Amino acid sequence: MKFLKSNETVFRLLRTIVQGVIGVIIANLDIITGAFQINDIWKPIIAALVMAILSPVMAEIGKSKEDEEK
Repeated sequence: MKFLKSNETVFRLLRTIVQGVIGVIIANLDIITGAFQINDIWKPIIAALVMAILSPVMAEIGKSKEDEEK
């Protein structure tokens, strides 16, 4: 999958955007679902943590896909 393993500027930018969007969605699940409350102070921290977790996960997925193709 070129999206995960390419180091071209376009793909790096797209990966960062996807990580940010996923982080914001997870941080705002309380608004989306209406099931629980998350304090506004925690939302940027949650978004940053999600991005910090997704970055190495996406890199490992890209590596495993690359290894499978060899």
